[in-house]
Amino acid sequence: MTLYRRIGKRVMDLGVVVPALVVLTPLGLTLGGLIRLRLGGPVLFRQARPGRDGQVFELIKFRTMSNARGADGELLPDEERLTRFGNRLRRFSLDELPTLWNVARGDMSLVGPRPLLVQYLDRYTPEQRRRHDVLPGITGWAQIHGRNAISWEEKFQHDVWYVENMSLGTDLRILLQTAAQVLGRRGISAEGHVTMPEFTGNNEESAR
Repeated sequence: MTLYRRIGKRVMDLGVVVPALVVLTPLGLTLGGLIRLRLGGPVLFRQARPGRDGQVFELIKFRTMSNARGADGELLPDEERLTRFGNRLRRFSLDELPTLWNVARGDMSLVGPRPLLVQYLDRYTPEQRRRHDVLPGITGWAQIHGRNAISWEEKFQHDVWYVENMSLGTDLRILLQTAAQVLGRRGISAEGHVTMPEFTGNNEESAR
């Protein structure tokens, strides 16, 4: 294991995140107030996600969807609950600001495979499961190669590539390209979906 993997990556995360939390706190408070006014409470979206080695942690983001429900009392589909205001937050990744706390706590890194849903854990092939050999990230190799506009298979191939090629140079490249991608608002969603369709699995066990 390289020195960067053992120590350097965490040092870089804290070196970026701690000043960012200080500088961005006024923006975060402002956005929180706007979300409260436009969407009501809660302001934060919290969800269990698997991290390194599949260990579950609580992911924190700003809420972008309403709590609208159908006649049956169930929440409406995501595309019907995503508000215009929430969509703007997503376009510029402003909903991700609270996730900096996950990085500060050590649940996540700035760069790594995106943390997906807990129910996906038993749907991965052994090769795909390697994405959990490292901390999940706010952005990653898959995000700069299509984000949510690529297939699950392509996404996981990019994730595994990152696990095998993690380095300071790779992380800096990903961060710079992510900034350009956010400003260009590219690859935010898959065609026909507001984010990504559900991953149903493609290994033999999940197909049964």
